[in-house]
Amino acid sequence: MRRNLSVFNLVSLVLGFSFLYAPLVILITYSFNASKLVAVWGGFSFKWYGVLFQDDQMLSAAWITLQVAVMSATLGTILGTMTALVLVRIRRFPGRTLFTGMTFAPLVMPDVIIGLSLLLLFIALGIERGVMTVVLAHTTFLMCYVSVVVTARLKSFDQALEEAALDLGCTPLSAFRLVTLPIIAPAIISGWLLAFTLSLDDLVIASFTTGPASTTLPIKIYSSIRLGVSPEINALSTILLAIVATGVIGASVMSRQAIRRRRRDETLASGD
Repeated sequence: MRRNLSVFNLVSLVLGFSFLYAPLVILITYSFNASKLVAVWGGFSFKWYGVLFQDDQMLSAAWITLQVAVMSATLGTILGTMTALVLVRIRRFPGRTLFTGMTFAPLVMPDVIIGLSLLLLFIALGIERGVMTVVLAHTTFLMCYVSVVVTARLKSFDQALEEAALDLGCTPLSAFRLVTLPIIAPAIISGWLLAFTLSLDDLVIASFTTGPASTTLPIKIYSSIRLGVSPEINALSTILLAIVATGVIGASVMSRQAIRRRRRDETLASGD
């Protein structure tokens, strides 16, 4: 029975990972295709990477997208962390229910509604659409995801550590900077990476809030594939996958190192 169960689990695992990652493997493989036809292998070549780096419009869209992702992820992480601190540390305050609902509403609200409402807001305020409007739009929903991640970490945080730091003479700000922040740092980093990835991936909200001179990469790719998928798109997607994978691996290594340092410090403290 256990053997059959193990075989079933193994087959399910292989099928699941194949369903998730086989398209990515195919995309990466055909980014090195020398042929113009996406589905016909014409030999191994870096041709389309050279074509990509000569495409000024695609490079401009990629640069704008990276700018938007970094700025919106950073703002969303700061606001999301502050929101999580308020929700976890301040149990009762006037309007808490409304504040909580408004914080998590973008998580379940359709992107079309968010994009349209922000477009109408920018028009009403007379704000010209461009990079900053896309950053503000992305920050609106990215902070919600960050607040969920950081809230989960704060709920398991032992506040006695902060109280001990206060008893030893730290100010509340110093206690947060020296005790709380290093402990919740892995959650903050994870929230930033999640926000960065979601910003890179967004198409709907950006299409409502962008301007003519601030086309993001998903919009550019979407408009390009309407005329047919080019191996240049495969090359671009491969580069983006490499960037995201490098960031995720780097964050994972940093988190593990931080956990090991904390455990070592705790062991030394308990030994003393």
